[in-house]
Amino acid sequence: MGTDRVILHSDCNCFYASVEMLHRPELRNVPMAVGGDPEARHGIVLTANYLAKKRGVKTGMALWQARQACPGICFVRPRMGLYLRFSRMAQEIYDDYTDRIEPFGIDESWLDVTGSAGIKGDGLKIAQEISARIRSELGITVSIGVSFNKIFAKLGSDYKKPDAITTMGRDEYMTKAWPLPASDLLYVGRSTNRTLYRMGILTIGDIARTEPEILQGSLGKIGLLLWLFANGKDDSTVKVKGESASVKSVGNSMTTPRDLETNEEVKIIMYVLSESVAARLRENGFRCRTIEISVRDNGLYSFTRQIKLRNVTNITTEIAETGYRLFLKNYNWEHPIRSVGIRGADLVTDIYCEQMDLFCDYRYRDKQMKADQTVDDIRRRFGFYSVKRGLMVKDEGLSGVNAKEDHTVHPKGYFT
Repeated sequence: MGTDRVILHSDCNCFYASVEMLHRPELRNVPMAVGGDPEARHGIVLTANYLAKKRGVKTGMALWQARQACPGICFVRPRMGLYLRFSRMAQEIYDDYTDRIEPFGIDESWLDVTGSAGIKGDGLKIAQEISARIRSELGITVSIGVSFNKIFAKLGSDYKKPDAITTMGRDEYMTKAWPLPASDLLYVGRSTNRTLYRMGILTIGDIARTEPEILQGSLGKIGLLLWLFANGKDDSTVKVKGESASVKSVGNSMTTPRDLETNEEVKIIMYVLSESVAARLRENGFRCRTIEISVRDNGLYSFTRQIKLRNVTNITTEIAETGYRLFLKNYNWEHPIRSVGIRGADLVTDIYCEQMDLFCDYRYRDKQMKADQTVDDIRRRFGFYSVKRGLMVKDEGLSGVNAKEDHTVHPKGYFT
């Protein structure tokens, strides 16, 4: 690739399902999916193995829909702690080749190996070595794209699955990338794809050959961005490891044991969920800069709201109280509430440095952090119910839930 950068995009194949099949070999030859509790009122497929995918099961599909598409499918409840551990082990392998590692969710990462190519071989050789190590050391497989920029590297990892390596150099992308559907290009969502379809633009090559002014006129700035991507003009950098977290948000939601009718009941649920979210943030070395809540009442009205924090946090009380204030500001109690969720978003790692805030009581926050860590330690040793907040005693019918273990925690990927 001459003086071009050497960019890899490594994507773990059917990640959650692959990890589960590694730990439960009896699932390898049956259609299976990782998702929520099949008995719960709300659960979705987080990922499925290839046997299930061949029968029409897709990520994001409701469990009942997946069962209709694939009768006899086996559902497995997610174990996010296990998946995050495998994600970290994959990152440790990537560390041997570069410090420029930018996660795109829990199971994908870009790697800029330009500096390693002179020592460890070209991009293809490095990709082959990483693929072999992931298979032998972790027991799962990856698909890797090799290119001169991030966009085509990702297209390469999607080009052929599972357990494949695809190069997409300057002399290849017109024959490999351009015939692909326009929807395969990053940032082409459903709405954008519909607009492109109405314009007669069906492939990535069609985007590349369309005048950028026409795309910008129909799609705004994203139209110009897509034209640049399709023509190989993406020059975005791969961030240095530690500048971003491997997942961009951690959240938890639940359909409540009974409909909620008072602010105090909502506050109890907010703390139940926030304990789960905050504990997982601490467990995996993350802090959040944004709090988001979701609420749905029994009249089918639902909303989400979010707020940016002055200081990054993984403190339970700060997350819960922020979520509760958002709720009070945005709900008028026309109907009882059936479902509540809270999410810590815009994550950073523990090594993140932020500007000092003159109005922040850092001593008090430090005490809160140490108290949370002590509670985590007690619960690890003696069980979740060994220590409770006084608020929980007011209604044990609502608070008697270990949301960290009993409910699905949802991580989200990101792209900047």
